[in-house]
Amino acid sequence: MGKSKSDLALPLSELESYGSRLRSIKTRLNHTKKLFESYKDDIAHGNVNDALDDFESNWEDGREDITQPLDALAEMSDAVVREFRKLDVDLAKQAREGVKTKEEKKGGGK
Repeated sequence: MGKSKSDLALPLSELESYGSRLRSIKTRLNHTKKLFESYKDDIAHGNVNDALDDFESNWEDGREDITQPLDALAEMSDAVVREFRKLDVDLAKQAREGVKTKEEKKGGGK
């Protein structure tokens, strides 16, 4: 006695933007080559540019190891938001129907 269950609360607005933020990270990760190339003229030393090219080449090899989980997390985030919104609508509908039924029972007995 005295212990009450807390309501389930999920910050859907934040979770809703989580998927798009993950997709943004993936996009930015996929644009490292363009970023490095944009600095090529600013970095006059050839060794630095060679090192950036080597990094990009190695990064390209391992990029899928990061981007695939990012895609999966973004999809899961979208699915959670979608299902919780659907659940919220369904529960609200059931609550309205339950109130109508109680009101009908009260009104019918008078």
